[in-house]
Amino acid sequence: MTHVPPPAEELRLIDTELWQLEARRAQLLARRAWLVARLPSLSHPSPVPPTALPAPRGPEATAPRVQNVLLLLGGLLLTIAAIAFTLVSWGHLGIAGRSLVLGAVTVAALAAPLPLLGRGLRSTAEAVAGLALALTVLDAYALHAVALTGVDPAGYAAGASAVLAAVWTGYGLVPRTRTLRLPLPTALTAAQLPLLLGAVAADAGRYGITGALLVTAACDTAVALRAPAGPVRITATVGAYGVGAWGVLGAAWLSWTADGPGAATLAAVLLLFAAGAALAAAWRGRAAGHAVGLSLAVGLLVVAALGGIVHPVLPVAWLVPAHLVLGVGLLAAVRAVRLPEPVRHGLVLASAAVQGLAVLWALPLPALTLLGPAGWAARIWSGTPDGAREAVSADAPWLPQLLTAPLVLVAVAAVLAFAVRATTWRPRALVGALALGWSALLAVPVVLDAPYPAVLVVELLVTAALLAAASWWPWTTESGGPLPAVVLALVTSVSLAFLSLPTRSATVGVLAALTVLFGAASLVRRLVTLAVPAALGYGTALACALGAAAGWAPEHTALLVLVVPAVAALFAARATDARTAVVAEVTGAAAGLLAIGLAVGDPPMLSLTLSLSAVIAAGTAVRADRRPVAYAATALFALAAWVRLAAWGVTAPEAYTVPASLPALLIGVLRRRRDPRVSSWVAYGPGLAATLLPSLAAAWTDVHATRPWLLGAAALLVTLVGARHQLRAPLLLGGGVLVLDALHELAPYLVQIAGFLPRWAPPALAGLLLLAVGATYERRLRDVRRVRDVLGRMS
Repeated sequence: MTHVPPPAEELRLIDTELWQLEARRAQLLARRAWLVARLPSLSHPSPVPPTALPAPRGPEATAPRVQNVLLLLGGLLLTIAAIAFTLVSWGHLGIAGRSLVLGAVTVAALAAPLPLLGRGLRSTAEAVAGLALALTVLDAYALHAVALTGVDPAGYAAGASAVLAAVWTGYGLVPRTRTLRLPLPTALTAAQLPLLLGAVAADAGRYGITGALLVTAACDTAVALRAPAGPVRITATVGAYGVGAWGVLGAAWLSWTADGPGAATLAAVLLLFAAGAALAAAWRGRAAGHAVGLSLAVGLLVVAALGGIVHPVLPVAWLVPAHLVLGVGLLAAVRAVRLPEPVRHGLVLASAAVQGLAVLWALPLPALTLLGPAGWAARIWSGTPDGAREAVSADAPWLPQLLTAPLVLVAVAAVLAFAVRATTWRPRALVGALALGWSALLAVPVVLDAPYPAVLVVELLVTAALLAAASWWPWTTESGGPLPAVVLALVTSVSLAFLSLPTRSATVGVLAALTVLFGAASLVRRLVTLAVPAALGYGTALACALGAAAGWAPEHTALLVLVVPAVAALFAARATDARTAVVAEVTGAAAGLLAIGLAVGDPPMLSLTLSLSAVIAAGTAVRADRRPVAYAATALFALAAWVRLAAWGVTAPEAYTVPASLPALLIGVLRRRRDPRVSSWVAYGPGLAATLLPSLAAAWTDVHATRPWLLGAAALLVTLVGARHQLRAPLLLGGGVLVLDALHELAPYLVQIAGFLPRWAPPALAGLLLLAVGATYERRLRDVRRVRDVLGRMS
């Protein structure tokens, strides 16, 4: 059905519509003039703004759409009526009646579009033609149901579909009906069935049915390439893709399940036939996107076909390498033969896809090699493994089908290194080749099941080679600089560290070698940021391993671990890069925390560890840009003293607070000298409060007089010092503690005096106090203001 009439008819309709509009406009103008003459007040009517008038609502459905819906519904209803007549009323007529009715209706339906086209009713002609095509199908069904009941249904359906396709094609090519759009696509749709149904009827088997599908798809491809743009090309394209995909999947399944070279060869022939059809379509394709996709399918089909031939005779481990060889050969053939650019691009993508799938198949072996040794963490120093496979698969299953994985990785790495020449992709290809070659090299000892020491040596050499390459190779910015090589070296070293856990000597030797190796790499400027934390980390692990190997307790091993923070502090002091210094100090701090954690079980050793850590922190605080570390050093010194006192059983709070207060006061004095504007509360308040307040709390619960007297003397001294130097914090803290301490000492006597006084004495004393305060209120206020001003002038 169509939406547009012929040009001559359309021009006539447009002229008619315009003439009607002009006549209606003249009529409206005449009516308006008569109204203006009859009504003087409207002689000059103000125009109504267009926005004030409601916009007329357009029709919800256009006329051509309504026409098409009506025609479609009419054709469907007639088709349903014909089906009902054929299935229900067929048996009530004789042979002559049946032939007469069906023949007359079919001929009439086929002939009706001719006069309709002559009158310009093309859409109606399309609807009637659709009814005629449906009637021909019913004729074929009726013929089989009455006269050919003994014929095989599949064979009859194949022949009938072929006849119908031929009839509809001829009907669509008749000069009078060539303008109809329905017959030829319908004929092409029916043409999808004869070969398939014929193969089923002939019991051609899986290969015959698959071949029929592929031949049908090839015919669709030929039609799509030769047909002009329109419904025929669309139908042919859909059929080529749909039927072709069905046939390719069947051929691929036949190739994969072939039980011998003969069957595999037949499946390969089918795949190569599909590849040839796709190549022809790509070569002559009009759209570059379709050509690239079809060429990609061609490359994959060729590899699958040739690989399927050797599939029945090759071991499982060699199937992927065989397909990879074909993929690389496809790339070589593309480079050697001149091809259209879309075809070349698609074949290159096909080769890349084959290589990528091969790499994915091989990756589990490098993953097992790198991650498998982590299982030894639960069985440290349990004994030497029998070989490389047992060493890397401590808690993981071995994969025997991946014995050829290193060959796959090396082959793809070689392709990336030598085949990629584009300036943009060359650096990335080299990084990919490096990663693939590295993974292949690590997997070789495992595949060969080399002795356990050989695996350790290989991974250590790989780590050293990667660090050397990162140090001396002229890496480009596009490839990420030396970062990829350093990252691979770190990953290898971590795997090697876990791999060394089965035996004591291997653990100590490997950790020592890694410490030295990354320590040497730290001397290279471009590697220092990553090499320093690695060297310090492996040094920490080495210290723990040495302590465990010597049979030391964890608290004694902690002293050995403290060597790492000391080295980190020295390195950070000499580092010229601020980021490197921070990295070293953070790593050293982490090692120091580990040492403190190891010494927690023994208080004396914990105190010593804290003291040594404080010394390291104090040495770091000497640097001008690390002054705040002095607070951490002070805290560590205080913690060390407290732990030591707790180990000695000391319970007096002054023993814990005085060692913390003295450094705090000293720091306050130095800070006040450097900056006199610093408040005394900031400089001296924490140090004084740290000792005075806990001692005051202890004095209030102490039954002896020694602590209160000593506390009072100290508070008096602090108060006098604050008054002498006009410092607010010592004056108020010392005075407050002194008053509270004096109240504590006088409390028993006050209680005794209160017991001798009569009951009326406290109210009388309170009244006298209020009178005295009221009498001297103004003077007292003046004195209070004076004290406030004095305290305000203090710092």
